[in-house]
Amino acid sequence: MSTETETSAATVETHKPSVEIGSAVIRFAGDSGDGMQLTGTQFTNTSAVFGNDISTLPDFPAEIRAPAGSLPGVSGFQINFGSHEIRTPGDQPDVLIAMNPAALKVNVGDLVEGGTIIVNEDSFQATNLDKAGYTENPLENGSLESFRVLKTPLTSLTLEAIKASGLDRKQGQRCKNFFALGIVYWMYDRPFDHTVNWIKSKFERNPSIVEANVAALKAGYYYAETTEIFTTHYSIRKANLAPGKYRNVTGNQAIALGAVTAMEKSGRELFYGSYPITPASDILHELARYKKFGVKTFQAEDEIAAIGAALGASFAGDLALTGTSGPGIALKSEFIGLAVMTELPLVIVNIQRGGPSTGLPTKTEQSDLFQAVYGRNGECPVPVLAPGTPGDCFWIAIEAFRIAMRYMTPVLILSDGYLANGSEPWMIPEINDIPDLCFPNATDPENFQPYSRDKETLARPWAVPGTPQLEHRIGGLEKQDITGNVSYDPQNHDYMVRLRAKKVAQITQDIPPTEIYGEPEGDALIVGWGGTHGAITSATELLRAKGLSVSSIQIRHINPLPPDLKDIFSRFKKVFVAEINMGQLWTLLRSTYLIDAISINQVRGKPFTIREISQQVESHL
Repeated sequence: MSTETETSAATVETHKPSVEIGSAVIRFAGDSGDGMQLTGTQFTNTSAVFGNDISTLPDFPAEIRAPAGSLPGVSGFQINFGSHEIRTPGDQPDVLIAMNPAALKVNVGDLVEGGTIIVNEDSFQATNLDKAGYTENPLENGSLESFRVLKTPLTSLTLEAIKASGLDRKQGQRCKNFFALGIVYWMYDRPFDHTVNWIKSKFERNPSIVEANVAALKAGYYYAETTEIFTTHYSIRKANLAPGKYRNVTGNQAIALGAVTAMEKSGRELFYGSYPITPASDILHELARYKKFGVKTFQAEDEIAAIGAALGASFAGDLALTGTSGPGIALKSEFIGLAVMTELPLVIVNIQRGGPSTGLPTKTEQSDLFQAVYGRNGECPVPVLAPGTPGDCFWIAIEAFRIAMRYMTPVLILSDGYLANGSEPWMIPEINDIPDLCFPNATDPENFQPYSRDKETLARPWAVPGTPQLEHRIGGLEKQDITGNVSYDPQNHDYMVRLRAKKVAQITQDIPPTEIYGEPEGDALIVGWGGTHGAITSATELLRAKGLSVSSIQIRHINPLPPDLKDIFSRFKKVFVAEINMGQLWTLLRSTYLIDAISINQVRGKPFTIREISQQVESHL
């Protein structure tokens, strides 16, 4: 989108009052088959085109086919959109759209007091109430009296609206998410033409489906306009974003776009090897769309084959990328060690999820930091990077490939489920803003040695197979310095272990100064990494507005750590580390800098709220 984009859709003339607000948080919730992710995505895209700043939180059920109407089968999508800078999906929703009793029960506790509930009263039948664990109908027993409850017969109204399409009752009920979407479009003064065009494009081969969904969408919109239970609608102005061309992007999409951009800037072909795993699979789906640009995607039979193929592609001179989640990293660890020993450039993406074992496959967590920094046999140092926002995933992918090729090393990216699935407006960069990634292969046979070193980076030459007179041995056994021959000499092994560690440590020369949000010194510094960025920054802003001396930083380079951290920590009386684990970065910083930092942590499978962080910091001040 562009900051100057205007929509051609005109909203209907209304005689109901309109109130201008700065932002709103909406949560769509229903069965996994109710289309809540699709509904939320459409509302998000419309708000992005309209010019609002946005942040989203899709919440998927872990069960593939949970029983309809059950608590484990509830799917949700939360969006925070506004006319000012939006950094998080919001602490609490202002509006909850609940498609059945289970969706209400799972989500009503998060709703802000006095918030609005739009509920499909057709679904509150005895069987559905029983599945959700209700002994009484909450719409009738007064338990929701602290909220504004708008009881709407969504199912029956939808079936009435789509009669002319010819769909049967079962197919017709699937359109009720668009009826609900139409209601919310009216409530927040959103045009519906963007969604109408999407429906026509998506279902162009099935005119009946197009007709039914469009009819349901418009019926919901005009129902809210004409019925008496909807008394007010709200308008939110465009956000004052920096001038430029924008698109709505998720973290996984941004990583894929970053990898394709790195391919173009390096002049090499891109190979992506992966085994499907939640929440990393979208990277494979996204990259497969770029096969005409020279991207090779390989869906392997397992995690080990995926990274083995990627490392082979690196050996052959391609940009090599593999992606997975925590359980997959455990399986890939031996090949990561092989990449360290052979000193080949390889980028490994870990989209973290709740663990251990299968854990919480659809929920977010930051508990793989120790695994990334230490989780291999032997002394096996690997650079580790962490993006802070969905859009930053693009830049972290560029940085990972730059480091991998410049220093001839595997690089780990620690994203997480929140960043992977969440979205935000991302400004498409100018090509000149992207660093050059041309690192030539070794071609000169004169004085060639496979493990000779660049003086600045300690990187060895990248000699690809087939280059005349550059034949050399490669493998997992310890290498003799310079020649790369197999060596069991104790002194050589000690030297090579220290050399590989020094090479990774050399990366600090490329790490830019750490940006401090707030004053450069003060009473408190909040430190974060990964998807905590938005909540930490907003909490810092909130505390500063109260007159407290609080600043914050976001660490993007975790191994090696930025060289200016020790000086920064010395300028603050208290240091807080907020992360979604039991204190992994906190432990790393305490052991490295001997600071008495305070840990703020939780492991509920959900991102931090702004309130959680601000209250804990304030209580210590």
